[in-house]
Amino acid sequence: QVQLVESGGGTVQPGGSLRLTCAASGSTFTSVWMYWVRQAPGKDLEWVSTINTYNTYTQYTPSVKGRFTASRDNAKNTVYLQMNNLKPEDTARYYCASDPSGTVRGQGTQVTVTS
Repeated sequence: QVQLVESGGGTVQPGGSLRLTCAASGSTFTSVWMYWVRQAPGKDLEWVSTINTYNTYTQYTPSVKGRFTASRDNAKNTVYLQMNNLKPEDTARYYCASDPSGTVRGQGTQVTVTS
């Protein structure tokens, strides 16, 4: 099983950018599709993006498509989420996960978008 630790969150103004990092440990990382999910206050966990094992396929929820980019570096056991043109509605705790429902995820990193 993969263990996950997220970092890179913070507080930014609308239109700003952040890059989230997810450090993974475990021998199965390179064979696992990875996901980013988020949870806003008072809301359910929401799937944000998917990236395949070879960094050749990504998928995004419509609200972030064109603004967020997922990538991975298998040599470093790391997954990234580049977030541009952030909006207040992107405010949430972000998690990387090894399943799309976020059942297996790290502790998360907080992203707050506010003016």
